[in-house]
Amino acid sequence: MIENLQPQQAWDLLQNRAGSVLIDVRTKMEHSFVGHPPGAIHVPWKEAPDWQLNPQFIAQVIAVAPNRESPILLLCRSGQRSLDAAKALEAQGYQWLVNIVDGFEGPLDANHHRGNLGGWRFQGLPWQQS
Repeated sequence: MIENLQPQQAWDLLQNRAGSVLIDVRTKMEHSFVGHPPGAIHVPWKEAPDWQLNPQFIAQVIAVAPNRESPILLLCRSGQRSLDAAKALEAQGYQWLVNIVDGFEGPLDANHHRGNLGGWRFQGLPWQQS
C-alpha cells in the first residue's frame, strides 16, 4: 500500500517509528545543491542529463532498506518521481510505502517558482545542503 503524507506527517512518522527509512529519489545535483533532510538516503530514481531510470534503483533500495515491512518514505522535488518509485517498490513486495506529497520543493506558483506553496522546506522541516 502507498500512503500519501504531507511533509510534516512524514517527519512525525520518521521521528516516532523506529526502522523508518527516508529515501531521496532526486538526482545527485538536487540532493547535494538544493538540499535534503538530514539522514535522507540518496537513491536516484532517474539521473540527469538523460533522465533514464536508474537500472539499479531496486537493488540499491534493498541494500539500504532490506526489511520490506518497515516504513519506506520517498521524497523527490514535487511528489511525482517518488510516487513512481513507490509503485516500483510495491511491485517488489514492500508493504509500507509513503509518498511525501509536494516533495522537497513543492508545486510551481504563478511565477513558476517552487518553494512558495508547499514542500519539505516550505514547512520549515530540518534540511541541509552538501
